[in-house]
Amino acid sequence: MGAGHSHNHAHGHGHAPKDFGRAFAIGVLLNSAFVLIEAAFGLLSGSMALVADAGHNLSDVLSLLIAWGAAYMSERPANPRFTYGYKSSSILAALANAGLLLIALGAILFETIDRLFSTPPVEGTTMIAVAAVGIVVNGATALMFVRGRKDDINIRGAFLHMAADALVSVGVVIAGVAILLTGARWIDPVTSLVIVAIIGWGTWGLLKDSVKMGLHAVPDAIDEGEVRGYLEGLPGVAAVHDLHIWPMSTVETALTAHLVMPAGYPGDAILREIAHELEHRFHIGHATVQVETGDEHDCGLHAAHGTGGHRHD
Repeated sequence: MGAGHSHNHAHGHGHAPKDFGRAFAIGVLLNSAFVLIEAAFGLLSGSMALVADAGHNLSDVLSLLIAWGAAYMSERPANPRFTYGYKSSSILAALANAGLLLIALGAILFETIDRLFSTPPVEGTTMIAVAAVGIVVNGATALMFVRGRKDDINIRGAFLHMAADALVSVGVVIAGVAILLTGARWIDPVTSLVIVAIIGWGTWGLLKDSVKMGLHAVPDAIDEGEVRGYLEGLPGVAAVHDLHIWPMSTVETALTAHLVMPAGYPGDAILREIAHELEHRFHIGHATVQVETGDEHDCGLHAAHGTGGHRHD
């Protein structure tokens, strides 16, 4: 293999997590207070449904704490053991929150099926009043995360938890009012089934995306073929191989690649230009490029892994 030169460009754009610190704090406080109030009302009124719902809302607090902890850990500096820092904790948190949502969905579905067959009396006005408070608390918390849900799946996990519970509360209010007006108890479980279907769709998307990130798949917003085409089109590049693009966290992307340049090492200027283009054109902020001046088949990595990358003219 010819002489190899590498260039690291590593300044991150992990701005999303720290922007939401206040939102996490407010969300945890609001939801913790709601859990305590709901549990107290449930015990005082003898409503096990309210006590059970308080237990469910406790999972929201846990969800927010997981996402908040991951956002904080993502900002921690790297060290000799964790050379990338703890950035991937945000991916683990999104995966954990998808799992929590699935467990919550399972619990709601189990209770809904039970109600379909037994149709117990609904504690009308108390349930409606508590659910109305739930709409305000969960809805307000969800709104605090709405702007970050598209760019960061860790934030999306927190948003989905809050939005899902707000939706459940809306369903309880609608069903409660309809039952008080018509006396038809079946409205309650049927409404729950519709809500489960809506939440399930969002949860599947979160689970799928977080699993892909956990497996280091190329982020959806990046076209691997377009990145490869850009690198292959650079002056003096005969081939590109060992190209890897993966998420370092839910908001940062890394890249490594070998560029075969038979005419020789082109100097640092072109490597700085490559780093700049990858960051601004493809949003890849952590790129490591190795230049090889021999034939690509001389590279031990290329031979060992058989990673493609021949130039197609």
